[in-house]
Amino acid sequence: MSIDEIVTGYHDAMLHKSADALADLYAEDGLHEFPFGGLPPYEGREEIRAGYRASWGATPAQVQEVRRLALHRTEDPEVVVVEQDTYVTAGDRSITVPGLLVLRIRNGEIVHTRDYMDTSAIARVRA
Repeated sequence: MSIDEIVTGYHDAMLHKSADALADLYAEDGLHEFPFGGLPPYEGREEIRAGYRASWGATPAQVQEVRRLALHRTEDPEVVVVEQDTYVTAGDRSITVPGLLVLRIRNGEIVHTRDYMDTSAIARVRA
């Protein structure tokens, strides 16, 4: 799978809140970290699947759109940086959640993600 296909698949999984589709993008021993926000990392494909299933299942917020703003390639051919905005409705409120993903992709699978999201926007979604 190409980098572009992986990023598109990642955003599609977010849009549909599909923990299975997201986890399937990862290597078996993939790691998904949340450097901001105090969440523990998900270690391994099945923990990523279970963690996102629980997280997305616990929120009534609905993702309306995930917009890729930029895809930056780095000097390391395995690493890309994705700038994104996620448009969410929570009750009668619309909220934009800016985010940044640092993805390490090897052999067509995500092996490491650092998921930086606007924690104040996430708090508004949860409220």
